Amino acid sequence: MSKNTISNSVIRRLPRYYRFLGELETNGYVRISSRELAEKMGLTASQIRQDFNCFGEFGQQGYGYNVAALKIEIGRILGLDKLTPMILLGAGNLGRAIASHINFESKGFKLVGIFDTNPAIIGDKIGEVAISDMDELDEICEEYNPRCAILCIPKEAASKEVDRLIDKGIRAFWNFTHYDLRINHSDVSVENVHLGDSLATLSYRLNSESKTCGND
Repeated sequence: MSKNTISNSVIRRLPRYYRFLGELETNGYVRISSRELAEKMGLTASQIRQDFNCFGEFGQQGYGYNVAALKIEIGRILGLDKLTPMILLGAGNLGRAIASHINFESKGFKLVGIFDTNPAIIGDKIGEVAISDMDELDEICEEYNPRCAILCIPKEAASKEVDRLIDKGIRAFWNFTHYDLRINHSDVSVENVHLGDSLATLSYRLNSESKTCGND
């Protein structure tokens, strides 16, 4: 099945499968049925089988799934078996926290550059990566050929830098700004992270009566 025909809902469930299988493996599970996995994840067995069938046949009838093998296969589908060079723009509180506390290599990325415009922090290190001036972006992109960028910069700055980044070969963005990259760049992959929106959604769920309207 072509990647373009796989629904976004299925794609978003893949990391959750990977995480649960990792926990099962740690707890000594060798195999598991779709029914057992569904019970642990709050899904249905048919949904799990349908999701996995988008990528091939992984289980054996009467046996279920080999936990370690399935985890490896889903990791491969997610691209976790290789390291894609990534850069981060904006080493303020949010950018620093992301660079410090996320294990990028376990998610298929290698952080090769961090950039900021604040001269007071240029040269500081976050982990093993030094903060560089934005003027060094071209040089580092030529050296490491990053394919993905994390944006932790103001919206106005993002609108100015995105074209430059795309020209340098960036094809995916983990976007923490409020700048809508899709307006002018429909050909790039974007994962928008709106922390305020997420918190407001939680507020709705906490304060509203239970309602059913539309589908997940």
